[in-house]
Formats: sequence, C-alpha cells, structure tokens
Amino acid sequence: MRNAFRRLSLRLRLGLSAAVAVTVAVSAVAIASWLVTKQQLAHQLDSNLRNVQASPGYVQELLSLCGAELHGPEQRNETPTPYVVQVITSDGTACVAPGNKKLEIRATDIAVARGLLGSAIHDTVSEGGQSMRVSTTRPTMPARLSGGYAVSIAQPLDVVDKPLNNLALALLGFAGVGVVGAATAGVAISRGGLKPVEHLTRVAELIARTQDLTVRIPVDGGDEIARLSRSFNDMTEALAASRESQQQLIADAGHELRTPLTSLRANIQLLAKSYRSGRKLPEGALDDLLDSVESQTGELAVLIADLQELSRSDAQQGRATYAVVPLHEVARRALERVRPRGNEVRFTSDLDEWYVIADAAALERAIVNLLDNAVKFSPPEAVVSLRLGNGRLTVRDQGPGIAADELPHVFDRFWRSPTSRSLPGSGLGLAIVAKAVQEAGGTVTLRAAETQGTEAVVQIPGARTPPPTTAARGPREGQL
Repeated sequence: MRNAFRRLSLRLRLGLSAAVAVTVAVSAVAIASWLVTKQQLAHQLDSNLRNVQASPGYVQELLSLCGAELHGPEQRNETPTPYVVQVITSDGTACVAPGNKKLEIRATDIAVARGLLGSAIHDTVSEGGQSMRVSTTRPTMPARLSGGYAVSIAQPLDVVDKPLNNLALALLGFAGVGVVGAATAGVAISRGGLKPVEHLTRVAELIARTQDLTVRIPVDGGDEIARLSRSFNDMTEALAASRESQQQLIADAGHELRTPLTSLRANIQLLAKSYRSGRKLPEGALDDLLDSVESQTGELAVLIADLQELSRSDAQQGRATYAVVPLHEVARRALERVRPRGNEVRFTSDLDEWYVIADAAALERAIVNLLDNAVKFSPPEAVVSLRLGNGRLTVRDQGPGIAADELPHVFDRFWRSPTSRSLPGSGLGLAIVAKAVQEAGGTVTLRAAETQGTEAVVQIPGARTPPPTTAARGPREGQL
C-alpha cells in the first residue's frame, strides 16, 4: 500500500493527503455533533415524559377496563394524545385504552406500582415490537381513589431516531462535499506550489541531456523552493567550476607533457637511427643522449606523480578522513624524507608541539614539497630552516628569491617562474601545497625573506595539546 502511494505523483499525493486530513477532521466533528445531538434529544424526550401527567379521569377509565371498581366523583377525561398511557397494577396487570398496544412491563414499573420506587424511566417495546421510551410514576389522585397502581407514559423512540438519521445523512453529505472540495483544492494548490519544482525538474533534465552547466534557475523570494533553486544553482556552478578545472588540468598537462615527450622522442629516434645505420655517434654524444633521456624520463615521472597526487586530492575532496594530527611530527618526518636529497645544504629545525585536524599524508606531502623547493633554489652550503611555533610553520631558504610580480601566480597549476624553467620540476608542487593546506582549514603564503631568499608560511588552526579523543572527522567539524 505504501509503495503504491509512493508511485503516485507528488501533486496527487498532496491532494489525497489533504482529502484524508479533511476526512478525519470532518468525521470527528460529525461524530461529535451526532453524539451531542443524540444526548440532547434523549434528554429532551425524558424531560417531556416526566412532565406529562395523565388526568385522574383517564386513569379511572383505564382501571375500569381492567375490572377495577372505583367509587368517587366523576373526573374529567383528559387524554395525552401524543403518548401511549398504560396503567399498571401492583400485581403486574396492564390496562390500556382500546386500540393501543400494551407495553412490556419491567420489574421497576411494578415496584413503582407497589410504592417501592418513586418513579422509573427506561426503554421498552410495545406488543407490536416498536421501541418506546417510557416513564412510570404514581398518579396524582384523590386520597380515596389512590391505590396500588402506577401510570406509564410512553412515546416512540422514532422522535429521537428520525432526527438523528436525518442529521447523519446531512453530515455525510457535508463530509462528502468537504472531502471532494479538499481534494480538489489540494491538487489545485499543489499544482501552483509545485510549478517551481517542475521547472527545476525540466532544468535538471535539460542539463542531463545537453550537459550544459551554464543553465541557471531564476530565484524569486525566500521560501523553501527559492532555497532549493539557489542550492541547485550553487551545485551547477560548482560542477561547472570543477569541469573547467579538470579541462584546464588536462590541457595544461598535455602542454607540459609535450615538451619532454618531444625531446625524448627526438633523442630516441637519433639513437635508433645511429643503431640501424651502424654509424657511431661522436665521442661523448652517446653519453649526452643517454643522460638527456634519463633526465627527461625522470622529469616525466615527477610530472605524472604530481598529476596523480593532484587528481587524487581533487577526487577525495570532501571524502578524505580527517583526524587530529601532530603537525610537529608530520614536519619532522617530512624533513627526514628531504634530507637525503639536500646533501649540499644544511638543515635546521625548531618544532614546537602543535595539533591540527587534517589529512596527515596530504599535509606531509605539502611540507615535503616546500622543503624540496627550498633545496632546489638554495646554493651549496646554504641553510634551509624549518620552524613551527604557535601554529605557524615556516620554511626559509637562501636562494635568489621570487620577484614581487610573480608571487600572485606561484600557487597556480603548472606555473613556473621564467628564471626557473631550466630547473627540474612540474609546476604542480606549490599547487599541491595550497590544496592540502586549504583542506586543513589553513592558509599558505610565499614572501621574500628578511635578509635573503624566500619564506613559505603555513598557518593552520589548532592547539598545543591534543583533544581528549582523536576520532576521525570532517575538516570543518569543530576546532581544537
């Protein structure tokens, strides 16, 4: 049943829900009205029966029909015509007027006739099977005419049942009209309210069909539909930016790969030509070619590794596991990884304890890249320093530095300074650094050192002591 309901359109489900809600509300009101009316009519009937009094003369006539002989002045005969009157003697004999049907006598009626009860009121049936409401009391008679009998005054329960039946039919009709009206209104209102959703659906289908991420939905107002539209626009904008970034990465990667591949191909072709022709290369040329091939393959390996790292970072964005990381330990491990590659420089370090929420592997790779850059641009016997204090990590070298007009571009993918194009590198190292630091909620900047060289500054929020728990969490969940 639930699955069948879910297969219906949202508009129809809203209409049915409105109809069900109105049905429940109208039914509750109708039932309550019917019960209250029934109680009031029954109370009114009982009150009427108690207020009706049979005249002494009429009672004498009924008693005479039972063979009772009463002596006294003749009484006026006043018959309560809308009612059935029955006289009950103390021995249970019923006396009714000719043409009237006797009422079923209950024990309480006889008790009233015998003077054991003052009055009684209850439901009963006549000899014809008609349901009656009867009130039994002792009649008001002259003292010399009083005896062991009681008078029952009854009225058919139809006076209550018929109005109740008519009321039930009226309420049923009213409920039906209300339910149909509610369903119609629900469908109509949902049609108008869901127009923006239908428009959103058409736009989503258009984007899926054409893959055009520039399509936007007009946003009007501040309700939930407007919020949904804004969220959809933000999503498509983010997807468009991601696609553009991927396309730019592919284009840049192709451009960067073209140069070493072209050079490598030329060298290999020259070696192959020399081998096939049997002509030996000039002295020292073979060694130069082999060194060039080795250098170019190494450059390709670095470029491909950096591309893999960057693409992996993009793919894992929002899904990476973040935990409390001791930044000082990560920096120490990074320094130990770089130290063998920097035999010609001296390293100094001063690392205070600092704990951050980050991806430890990505953060270590970022620090390694900063240290590799410092080693690459530092002259022999230069000092590369690594410092960490109060959440501020700095890597300082004694190289030629970076021109002021080049600083805004240093973190762009594949960007390389004109003065460093002859040096090995992919142009992706600092882009990887920026990505990792930003994912950790921090910032990274490059600037000229106070005396000589370049200083890279990484600032990541954290604390000097670890929190009580080191459970994995997202990068933006809380602070240390």
